[in-house]
Amino acid sequence: MSRTADRPAQGERLSQAVWSVLAEQGLERLTVRAVATAAGCTTGLVMHRFPNRRALLLHARELLHATTRARVEALEAAARGPREALRAVLHQGMALDEQTRQEAIVWMGFLAAAVSDDNLIEEHRRNNRSWRSRVERLITAAAPDWPPHRVATTALALITMTEGMAAYAAADPAAFPAADQEAMLDAALAAYRL
Repeated sequence: MSRTADRPAQGERLSQAVWSVLAEQGLERLTVRAVATAAGCTTGLVMHRFPNRRALLLHARELLHATTRARVEALEAAARGPREALRAVLHQGMALDEQTRQEAIVWMGFLAAAVSDDNLIEEHRRNNRSWRSRVERLITAAAPDWPPHRVATTALALITMTEGMAAYAAADPAAFPAADQEAMLDAALAAYRL
């Protein structure tokens, strides 16, 4: 990329490179140099936008949040009712295909790095709280007579189940095929009468 390159195009190329390095090579290989190689540019250009590894990680997490937020909002809007919306939103959070598998890897990589970094863990917590609020809102709409504590407990159970499944399936897709993940989700929703 030359200095006269289109800045939005450069930004998109760098974003794709950050994502692909983290999703395909893992957290330990996410470096400014690796991103520059993936983007086909200089390390100086990467450092102009992302001065350190923390900036790379934050950007990957922001991309993940923006991507999944847009997807769940579209799924909610298209759903014929609150139960269908709840299932669709939880469904998209599992590692069912290459895209969602990569998203699970990015999420786990960010979490691993965030555990010992106050700034990263705050970003992680903020996004996870937003996710939990969304699931609680959908459960409340699907089961309006439930008391708040039951909604909160059920949301926590469904979130941890689907995110745990995403982690297992991201690491070993052959052992956790999409059909099995979907069956698990449907069984859990049925057990909760959702």
